[in-house]
Amino acid sequence: MSTDAGRVVLDSCPSTMTVARDGFAGYTRPTWVLAHRQTGGHGRRGRPWANPRGAFTATLALPNPGTAQAAAQRSFVAAMALFDAFVAVTGRPDGLSLKWPNDVLLNGGKVAGILLESLGPRPDGLLDGLLIGIGVNLIEPPDVGEVEPGAVRPVALAQEAGVKATPEEFLDALAPAYDRHEGSFTTHGFAPIRRAWLDRAAKLGQTITARLPGEELTGTFKTIDEMGYLQLQTQSGLRGIAAAEVFF
Repeated sequence: MSTDAGRVVLDSCPSTMTVARDGFAGYTRPTWVLAHRQTGGHGRRGRPWANPRGAFTATLALPNPGTAQAAAQRSFVAAMALFDAFVAVTGRPDGLSLKWPNDVLLNGGKVAGILLESLGPRPDGLLDGLLIGIGVNLIEPPDVGEVEPGAVRPVALAQEAGVKATPEEFLDALAPAYDRHEGSFTTHGFAPIRRAWLDRAAKLGQTITARLPGEELTGTFKTIDEMGYLQLQTQSGLRGIAAAEVFF
């Protein structure tokens, strides 16, 4: 294990999220935990987090993220940072788009995903911390059998863009990109992040399906609001959706 400038690099661990959670009390600044191999990672709703060969698996431990709403909006901050990191690594933005609420697409396939976990809250209602888990298919995508039926097909950076990057090289691009967008977010609020995210949004103005617990809605993806909620125009009216699985 090596630690330098807010960075912990592991050969292997069950989950970078678990390592970051267990070590959080010892972090005095934002800290990246990167593992070359992750044996027990999980995604949204407890699903297994696939770990194909050469994948980037990391968690950013962020102290004092503010309110629960501000913490949730870090998903968009992380998405913008990922977009910029891909541009830095490939030298071009071609084929990149952002899928609500927490994925990055390359040539229409999922190349990266984001998972948030809050720590706290304190008696004042603010959170102690936020863990931002990020997975990127750098060399090869997971097997299609590991993907939920109907979900966006998985792709990898090397296959789609012809660019090979190591996890450390990708983190060298991602970490400063996140710092820039985090600085904008803490200084100017969510509005600039929201505008930039919408400029890169997948399927904006098109028909999508949002799958919620016990309900499935199909309509036009109109925008995201000032909280980051999906605004879906359905036959019965405009619906604001805080969290859902999106299919198209």
